[in-house]
Amino acid sequence: MTQALVDRHDVELAALAAAGGRREFGELVRRHGSAVRALLRRMGAQPSLADDIAQDAFIQAFQRCGEFRGEGTFAAWVKRIAARLYIKRVAKEARYVAEVQTEDAAPVTDHAGLVDLDEALKALSEPERLCVSLCHGAGMAHPEIASALNLPLGTVKSHVKRGLDKLRARLRPEPAQPLGRTQHVG
Repeated sequence: MTQALVDRHDVELAALAAAGGRREFGELVRRHGSAVRALLRRMGAQPSLADDIAQDAFIQAFQRCGEFRGEGTFAAWVKRIAARLYIKRVAKEARYVAEVQTEDAAPVTDHAGLVDLDEALKALSEPERLCVSLCHGAGMAHPEIASALNLPLGTVKSHVKRGLDKLRARLRPEPAQPLGRTQHVG
């Protein structure tokens, strides 16, 4: 009896995909496609571009599936592929330009009072958003990011630190309003 695809671990699915298993790879795409697209959108890609790059990343992942050894998660591995593809695309199109830093504003919340990380990331400059997303979304180390973006290591570290500081300030919950004192007459 064959084990259902949904019950198999990513490492096993990747090994089967490396041997030509298209159904197994399709399960990996189903499991991790939305996370890859979300990372790309957080890095600054418009939704249609995020979809295109995610598709290209999964094509590369399928072609290189034999290289995945399970030392990290499959999701992290394919996110790194996608992040590198996005960086190449941005560099190729010469859209990597430092934006004027926006002033800090009140936290962006949705109707339930929850913080919207995607909206908060939009407040960062493009280099900050890209470096923070690569570091904390794709799991890349600072030297890897510096190499991929062709930036000095210190610049990458500064972008990550400034970006995180801005996000912390923007996402910090507003202090609770003190309740008025009630006096008891006795």
